Amino acid sequence: MIEINIPGFRSVRLEYLVSDFTGTLSVDGKLVPGIKEKLDQIAKFLKLVILTADTFGTANTELEGVKCNIHILKGKNLDIQKEEYVKNLGAERVVAIGNGKNDSRMVKTARLGIAITEGEGCAVDTLVAADIHVRSTVEALELLLNPKRCKATLQF
Repeated sequence: MIEINIPGFRSVRLEYLVSDFTGTLSVDGKLVPGIKEKLDQIAKFLKLVILTADTFGTANTELEGVKCNIHILKGKNLDIQKEEYVKNLGAERVVAIGNGKNDSRMVKTARLGIAITEGEGCAVDTLVAADIHVRSTVEALELLLNPKRCKATLQF
């Protein structure tokens, strides 16, 4: 669990990290260097959930050995599927990370939403829905490993 008191933003008490895979944890289906180690560190205090359409079909292989639950989404309305998953976990306890258009509702619904750009860019809808935008997934995960960075960014 992570607890952060952010003046003007309310207290944040997080139990889950929910992340997209394609374009967020990976670029062209390959895990971004350094991500596995960061996820292993975060898994010590947050439950990790990966929600993905798995465009390249590599999520299970690339995340092998990481303590996380991987959910491969099928069909239409992936944005709604992701949003509903976050709501079912208890949105107030979730930090969500994504970059794609189908991540926008998940990022907005979560207590703390982080949009990343990484190698595939960031959909404007997700950027606008987020509380924080960073350049890379490593930077996003570093925010969770160093929570005072979130406070510094969001307090007012």
